[in-house]
Amino acid sequence: MAAFVKAINAKIRSNPVSDYLLSTHFWGPASNFGIPIAAILDTQKSPDMISGQMTGALTIYAFTFMRYSLAVTPKNYLLFACHFLNAGAQMTQGYRYLDYHYWGKAMPAGSEGAVAQPPAAKVVKA
Repeated sequence: MAAFVKAINAKIRSNPVSDYLLSTHFWGPASNFGIPIAAILDTQKSPDMISGQMTGALTIYAFTFMRYSLAVTPKNYLLFACHFLNAGAQMTQGYRYLDYHYWGKAMPAGSEGAVAQPPAAKVVKA
Protein backbone atom coordinates (compact mmCIF):
# COMPACT_ATOMS: atom_id res chain seq x y z
CA MET A 1 0.00 0.00 0.00
CA ALA A 2 2.81 2.42 0.86
CA ALA A 3 4.44 1.75 -2.50
CA PHE A 4 1.17 2.53 -4.27
CA VAL A 5 0.84 5.88 -2.45
CA LYS A 6 4.47 6.75 -3.26
CA ALA A 7 3.87 5.92 -6.92
CA ILE A 8 0.76 8.11 -7.09
CA ASN A 9 2.59 10.95 -5.32
CA ALA A 10 5.54 10.66 -7.72
CA LYS A 11 3.14 10.72 -10.69
CA ILE A 12 1.40 13.87 -9.39
CA ARG A 13 4.66 15.62 -8.52
CA SER A 14 6.15 14.89 -11.95
CA ASN A 15 3.69 17.30 -13.58
CA PRO A 16 4.61 20.95 -12.70
CA VAL A 17 1.00 22.19 -12.91
CA SER A 18 -0.46 19.54 -10.62
CA ASP A 19 2.57 19.88 -8.32
CA TYR A 20 1.81 23.61 -7.95
CA LEU A 21 -1.94 23.10 -7.55
CA LEU A 22 -1.35 20.60 -4.75
CA SER A 23 1.15 22.78 -2.87
CA THR A 24 0.75 25.28 -0.05
CA HIS A 25 2.03 27.98 -2.43
CA PHE A 26 -1.36 27.69 -4.15
CA TRP A 27 -3.83 26.64 -1.44
CA GLY A 28 -2.58 29.09 1.20
CA PRO A 29 -3.32 32.20 -0.87
CA ALA A 30 -6.41 30.64 -2.46
CA SER A 31 -8.02 30.09 0.93
CA ASN A 32 -6.75 33.46 2.17
CA PHE A 33 -8.62 35.33 -0.59
CA GLY A 34 -11.72 35.14 1.61
CA ILE A 35 -10.45 38.07 3.71
CA PRO A 36 -10.16 40.66 0.91
CA ILE A 37 -13.34 39.41 -0.75
CA ALA A 38 -15.23 39.92 2.53
CA ALA A 39 -13.70 43.39 2.95
CA ILE A 40 -14.71 44.37 -0.58
CA LEU A 41 -18.26 43.13 -0.03
CA ASP A 42 -18.38 45.06 3.27
CA THR A 43 -17.86 48.34 1.42
CA GLN A 44 -21.57 48.15 0.56
CA LYS A 45 -22.57 48.06 4.24
CA SER A 46 -23.01 50.95 6.63
CA PRO A 47 -19.72 52.42 7.93
CA ASP A 48 -20.99 52.39 11.52
CA MET A 49 -20.44 48.61 11.50
CA ILE A 50 -16.69 48.91 10.78
CA SER A 51 -14.30 48.08 13.61
CA GLY A 52 -11.41 50.53 13.55
CA GLN A 53 -9.14 48.25 15.58
CA MET A 54 -9.78 45.21 13.40
CA THR A 55 -9.32 47.21 10.21
CA GLY A 56 -5.99 48.53 11.50
CA ALA A 57 -4.84 45.04 12.49
CA LEU A 58 -5.81 43.58 9.10
CA THR A 59 -4.01 46.43 7.29
CA ILE A 60 -0.79 45.73 9.21
CA TYR A 61 -1.26 42.00 8.58
CA ALA A 62 -1.69 42.58 4.84
CA PHE A 63 1.43 44.73 4.52
CA THR A 64 3.49 42.31 6.63
CA PHE A 65 2.59 39.31 4.52
CA MET A 66 2.99 41.23 1.27
CA ARG A 67 6.62 41.59 2.29
CA TYR A 68 6.84 37.97 3.44
CA SER A 69 5.45 36.67 0.13
CA LEU A 70 8.41 38.20 -1.69
CA ALA A 71 10.97 37.16 0.93
CA VAL A 72 10.34 33.40 0.69
CA THR A 73 11.97 31.21 -1.90
CA PRO A 74 10.44 30.79 -4.41
CA LYS A 75 8.58 34.10 -4.40
CA ASN A 76 4.85 33.57 -3.97
CA TYR A 77 3.19 36.09 -6.29
CA LEU A 78 -0.30 34.69 -5.68
CA LEU A 79 0.13 35.38 -1.95
CA PHE A 80 1.42 38.86 -2.80
CA ALA A 81 -1.64 39.55 -4.96
CA CYS A 82 -3.95 38.33 -2.20
CA HIS A 83 -2.39 40.62 0.41
CA PHE A 84 -2.10 43.55 -2.01
CA LEU A 85 -5.84 43.31 -2.62
CA ASN A 86 -6.44 42.91 1.11
CA ALA A 87 -4.33 46.00 1.93
CA GLY A 88 -6.31 48.08 -0.56
CA ALA A 89 -9.64 46.83 0.75
CA GLN A 90 -8.65 47.42 4.38
CA MET A 91 -7.37 50.92 3.65
CA THR A 92 -10.70 51.66 1.94
CA GLN A 93 -12.52 50.40 5.02
CA GLY A 94 -10.19 52.45 7.24
CA TYR A 95 -10.97 55.59 5.24
CA ARG A 96 -14.70 54.89 5.53
CA TYR A 97 -14.32 54.37 9.30
CA LEU A 98 -12.41 57.63 9.80
CA ASP A 99 -14.75 59.53 7.50
CA TYR A 100 -17.81 58.34 9.40
CA HIS A 101 -16.53 58.52 12.98
CA TYR A 102 -14.05 61.41 12.96
CA TRP A 103 -14.58 63.61 9.93
CA GLY A 104 -18.10 64.72 10.67
CA LYS A 105 -20.64 62.32 9.20
CA ALA A 106 -21.58 60.70 12.53
CA MET A 107 -21.39 63.81 14.72
CA PRO A 108 -24.69 65.23 15.87
CA ALA A 109 -25.32 68.93 15.27
CA GLY A 110 -23.96 71.14 18.04
CA SER A 111 -21.07 68.82 18.95
CA GLU A 112 -17.42 69.76 18.62
CA GLY A 113 -16.51 70.34 14.96
CA ALA A 114 -19.98 69.75 13.56
CA VAL A 115 -21.82 72.38 11.55
CA ALA A 116 -25.25 73.20 12.93
CA GLN A 117 -28.16 73.10 10.49
CA PRO A 118 -30.32 76.25 10.19
CA PRO A 119 -33.80 75.93 11.70
CA ALA A 120 -36.59 74.90 9.36
CA ALA A 121 -38.82 77.67 8.00
CA LYS A 122 -42.27 77.99 9.57
CA VAL A 123 -45.25 77.55 7.30
CA VAL A 124 -47.90 80.23 7.74
CA LYS A 125 -51.46 79.32 6.71
CA ALA A 126 -53.51 82.11 5.20
